[in-house]
Amino acid sequence: MADILKIFLIVVGLLSVYVSYWLLAEALFPGMVERASRCYSQPLRISLIGLGAALLPVILGLMLANLPHPFLKLAGVTLMVVPAMAGLAGSAGLTLRIGAGLPSPIDAAQPWRRVLRGGILLALAFLLPVVGWIVLPLWALVSGLGAFILCVKPHAQNCAPSAPAEFSPASQTSA
Repeated sequence: MADILKIFLIVVGLLSVYVSYWLLAEALFPGMVERASRCYSQPLRISLIGLGAALLPVILGLMLANLPHPFLKLAGVTLMVVPAMAGLAGSAGLTLRIGAGLPSPIDAAQPWRRVLRGGILLALAFLLPVVGWIVLPLWALVSGLGAFILCVKPHAQNCAPSAPAEFSPASQTSA
């Protein structure tokens, strides 16, 4: 009985961590999550972009993690964790898309609830044997990485013009 309870609590804890990261992404970067949600209208495209972006860091990370030096092991694990974290942030767009399909009157006042609803449903889908344990979480991370890459790039371009507009050469010469 203790082994069953241990496994159950590990699974519930892991699924809670997924939902927590999705809500964290929504709380810190709501615009990015909204753009990532729009990226999920082309799931094959973002999956291929995410797969291409994840292959090199994961392969290099695995190679470095198997070396005996502890700093190289740390560098290898870091190379694998960074794309996974970006994938979690991007897959918050998927949870937003799922949650938006289940509208509630509270959504206008509390838009984060869409991510919560979608995150709970996606996390529960992870309970499906084989497909939910392996295929769906990997696809969510890979497509999330692709969505993250696509939605961060336009944001950087939108922020770039505002900085030079505030700075003028006339203000520099008078100072």
